[in-house]
Amino acid sequence: MPNELNTWTEWLEQQRELLTFSATLALILAAWLSNWLVKHILVRAIYRVIGATTVGQHGRIKESGIIKRLSNVVPALVLSSGVMLVPNMPVAVVEVTRNVCSAFIVLTIALAIAALLDILNTLYQRRPSAHLKPIKGYLQVIKIAIFAIAAILIVAALIDRSPLILLSGLGAMAAVLLLIFQDTLLSLVASVQISSSDIIRVGDWVEMPNLNADGDVIDIALHTVKVQNWDKTITTIPTKRFITDPFKNWRGMQESGGRRIKRALYLDQTSVHFLSDEEIARLRRFMLLDEYLDHKDQELRDWNLKLAEHGKQVVNTRRITNIGSFRAYIEHYLRHNPNIHQNMTLMVRQLSPTADGLPLEIYCFTNTVAWSAYEGIQSDIFDHLLAILPEFGLRVFQHPSGADMRELRPALHPAPEQAQPAAGASVLPPRP
Repeated sequence: MPNELNTWTEWLEQQRELLTFSATLALILAAWLSNWLVKHILVRAIYRVIGATTVGQHGRIKESGIIKRLSNVVPALVLSSGVMLVPNMPVAVVEVTRNVCSAFIVLTIALAIAALLDILNTLYQRRPSAHLKPIKGYLQVIKIAIFAIAAILIVAALIDRSPLILLSGLGAMAAVLLLIFQDTLLSLVASVQISSSDIIRVGDWVEMPNLNADGDVIDIALHTVKVQNWDKTITTIPTKRFITDPFKNWRGMQESGGRRIKRALYLDQTSVHFLSDEEIARLRRFMLLDEYLDHKDQELRDWNLKLAEHGKQVVNTRRITNIGSFRAYIEHYLRHNPNIHQNMTLMVRQLSPTADGLPLEIYCFTNTVAWSAYEGIQSDIFDHLLAILPEFGLRVFQHPSGADMRELRPALHPAPEQAQPAAGASVLPPRP
């Protein structure tokens, strides 16, 4: 038996090409077998162990593929180490194989670290306060640094040179690199300022009209901030624009617990007048005006008594107006409205008269910031005010419409039978 083995060995040594091919085939089979064993036995066992932990359940380790990527290092190591044992293998082939395997190992490790950073971001986002200080932008900077270092190591491995040689040449390329990564550097600085100054957070309602963005922030990354508009479209904004461009953040309103109502009723100025005794008596039916009318009546009586003889002329006296009473009614109505925030600014004021009427502005805050509830409260208030307005002898101003013109048409254009002159009568133009 030993003699036969020696004879087989001597024969193989004489067949150098066959020996090299057989050894290469054996090396490839060994690499494939190691890859199969690692992925089907070792990796599955690791997944089972990690899956029982909290990190494995919530960190999405299996979906990230980090362990599978690291398992690819094993066959690369087998090829890199085993190629040197293949007899009669050319030196150039050995060096190329080792260099390619080394570059592949570096790339695999870089991808695995990037996947690990994604897992870290996922775990961080599960914290209740994660939206206040997002770390996604910082992790992306780390990824860029890792891939930059990996690129240098891969090139150094492929050309079989020290990485220090490549690093020494980066000094001359600094200006070029700054130009290439200009946006990245600006975005990094902007991300730091946004995070340190707490300018925006995920979930904030921001409004940037010059970019047609009006909605909630759904993602803050290194280069971009995603805003989901109210029409469900998504606007992607460069991160640096939140430092250089003006925008409105509605977070203060949401945290205050109240949302502002600032809307005016435009009244017909010709309907404003002093109230007669009958009108005052009719307004006393309003429970909300009892205190106001009593206080106002006493105030005007005291004032008019000081006029002495001049007070006998009505034009010299102060009197209650319908618009003043309506303004007081609105304020008392809002004070008694449970949907209005009573600890915030509340007032009813007149603005400067315009060609469209006299603006009577309501300025107050609701006790909710929910959009639909806010719009409902605001609509209910103005529904009531528009309906109660005629009780005060006031009219809402509006431009003449088609219905108004139809009402005026009979007076401006009489019917044909009315306009037809009698028989024999002369048709004369109307006197001015």
